[in-house]
Amino acid sequence: MAKFCRFDLRTTDAGGARAFYARLLGHDRATIWPLHEQALARGARPHWLGQLGVQDVERVAAAFVERGATPLGPTRPNADGGQTAVLRDPGGAVVAVSTPPPASAEASVDVVWHVLNTNDAARARASYGELFGWDVERGAHGDLHEFAWQAGGPSAGAIADVAGRPGVHPHWLFFFEVDALEPAMAVTRDAGGVVVERVVLPGGERACVCDDPQGAAFALRERRSSA
Repeated sequence: MAKFCRFDLRTTDAGGARAFYARLLGHDRATIWPLHEQALARGARPHWLGQLGVQDVERVAAAFVERGATPLGPTRPNADGGQTAVLRDPGGAVVAVSTPPPASAEASVDVVWHVLNTNDAARARASYGELFGWDVERGAHGDLHEFAWQAGGPSAGAIADVAGRPGVHPHWLFFFEVDALEPAMAVTRDAGGVVVERVVLPGGERACVCDDPQGAAFALRERRSSA
């Protein structure tokens, strides 16, 4: 079983992005890196990169490639002394596999829902299910197929087929939880970001999909009242 252990933002204005997310999320723990010039030359846009924690990065990356993923550069050392490999998955979304950080390490950001937008949902469910042990048959809600990190576990996100949806490219979309949706949307707009659409998640939570001021996609989920 593997789940996301790190989330890094790669962007064209690290300082501006840091100020925005600190205001939006109420802390400045987000890990933010300048988007490399070579990536920009290849047409990459600012994005959040999710890293799946695995013990043997080389083996898992090779197995992912056997299933149709494309490596985006060599395996590299990471800040915790482990390794990270970045790939484009079989459905076209960029994702990484990485040695997990120490258990004592504080999370950079808290992600409460994970959506894979893909050009091939059936292949994505098979690839992530077989390779990472996910339970990918949790039921469908429209074009969303829920998944859990393991059988019997709570839903962690969904896989969405975006083939045929103009303007939607394959990518992992990560949801941050906020106390109230409208004020967070106002912060996003005031900073120059865009609220793309409002959505209701399978559990009934109110959410919205956004682009940050530099153009990286992210989403917000409103915390449900305990009442």
